[in-house]
Amino acid sequence: MKILVATSNSDKLVEYKKALSIPEIELMLPEESIDVIEDCNTLMENSRLKGIAYFNRFKLPVLADDTGLFVHALNGAPGVHSARYSTKGTYDANVIKLLKELEGITERRAFFETVIFFKSDEKSEYFFSGKCHGTILSERTCSEGFGYDPVFLPDGYELSFSQITLEEKNRISHRGLAVAKFKKFISHHKDIIK
Repeated sequence: MKILVATSNSDKLVEYKKALSIPEIELMLPEESIDVIEDCNTLMENSRLKGIAYFNRFKLPVLADDTGLFVHALNGAPGVHSARYSTKGTYDANVIKLLKELEGITERRAFFETVIFFKSDEKSEYFFSGKCHGTILSERTCSEGFGYDPVFLPDGYELSFSQITLEEKNRISHRGLAVAKFKKFISHHKDIIK
């Protein structure tokens, strides 16, 4: 079964493939990106909005997700606006803005949350979520990883998301946990992927 991952982000596709690894499922990027304005108030609403748009356009089963980084000291910001936190909206610019906002603040607790929306046909709609708690570091650990990975230290670790292996990240991360729930769901509903 071919499943479209509703993104143009190849980094995200790599994480999905590594975390899911079900022989019957071929994950793929769309032939073209759709400009979906994710202006909803929750990750669930945004993931559904994106998933419906991609399903309607390509007529293929779709996995769509929305992820947010929620920083307690910033009243939950950047939250649902994580990907577009800075004016430029690039990984680098978003991290720079986040670190600037947290200058002089010692309380740096935060969590990542991902909500995955899965649609296999006209009627079906399923949601899977995952959270990972941690701390925002005062500076980047390295240039590896994507998004806020270089400044996010997951609880119980001495290395940032950028510094641990992809296998380990998939085991503990917000997206990895959400994908694990999707994988468990699929394993109990084999009829969907026939």
